[in-house]
Amino acid sequence: MYNVLTLNKIAACGTDIFDKSKYSVSDSAENPTAIMVRSAKMHDMEFGNELLAIARAGAGTNNIPVDKCAEQGIVVFNTPGANSNAVKELAVCGLLLAARKVPEAIEWAKTLKGKGDEVGKLVEKGKSNYAGGEIMGKTLGLIGLGAIGGKLANIAISLGMNVIGYDPFLSVGAALSLKPQVKVTANINDVYAAADYLSLHLPFNAETKDTINKETIALCKDGVRILNFARGELVNGAAIVEALASGKVARYVVDFPSDEVIGVENVVAIPHLGASTEESEDNCAVMAANELIDYIENGTIRNSVNFPNVELAKSGDMLVSVLHKNVPSLISQITTAVADKGANIENMVNKSKKEWSCTLLDVTGNADIAALEAIEGVVKVRVL
Repeated sequence: MYNVLTLNKIAACGTDIFDKSKYSVSDSAENPTAIMVRSAKMHDMEFGNELLAIARAGAGTNNIPVDKCAEQGIVVFNTPGANSNAVKELAVCGLLLAARKVPEAIEWAKTLKGKGDEVGKLVEKGKSNYAGGEIMGKTLGLIGLGAIGGKLANIAISLGMNVIGYDPFLSVGAALSLKPQVKVTANINDVYAAADYLSLHLPFNAETKDTINKETIALCKDGVRILNFARGELVNGAAIVEALASGKVARYVVDFPSDEVIGVENVVAIPHLGASTEESEDNCAVMAANELIDYIENGTIRNSVNFPNVELAKSGDMLVSVLHKNVPSLISQITTAVADKGANIENMVNKSKKEWSCTLLDVTGNADIAALEAIEGVVKVRVL
């Protein structure tokens, strides 16, 4: 029986996928084989030897100690694209909130309660304080043209905007999905210079922290409107507050409130609602469950953030999965350890992702698992 621990509430349509005769799924599972998580912080957790995988029902994995997991042979999955439609729709809303002072106007309208027949006149008198602009004909600059940025680019074209985007990791599939009117540039500074609205759709890491800072804001048009539905840390708080005060930035719409920006004039702080739809939570839960099942039962890795995508069909007596460091001569040591036992490798696949690799071996006979585990650089060996 495989035990699956849930650290957050996971949609039942995901947890129900697990075969009850093979899996026990609960928020109190002991010695888990796998963990399903959304936003729970895991950096202080200790992981047992039984733990094979962690699936994040969402895209970001900042709450998971990814490097530590790799060292222990724990595969960390996420669910890219499962919540992209939800975030895309909120980003469209964000475009309109950046253009027009709708939240402020709604709050002002609440103050008219109790004014009776005067409400209509007061509305007509006061509405000019909340006038805004239109997005049609304006230029949307996108940093990141993946699952969310690409969708937003296409919608912006349909809404009559000009669109320019930058993505150094743009896949062929993502590029082909863009409408032909979307201009893609290899120079991020082109985006800063052209954008009336600047929207961020890139992952947060050490390289992307403070992508929007005093220097990059200076490259933008005066009165640029910035949208951040990716990660709060992509924008330097002090820089954005200063730019809003000077008028260099006209509006900042962010789905990741911080104490530094909450309450600042012309900041629209949304409480991280990007993926908070029933459909998105269902999609993430189903995708996460399927990733875990496929890895636990078949050794297939798909959408891992610390190990490569890899799969191999079993035709021999056993399928052996070896997670290991991506270093020279290690593969030859693995194959030698199998051959020395007299087993035969019918098929084999090896894939690498930065410093980590996975080797799958379809073996006839009995592989020497202890010998494989003894190889320096090998962190996990499984027989399926």
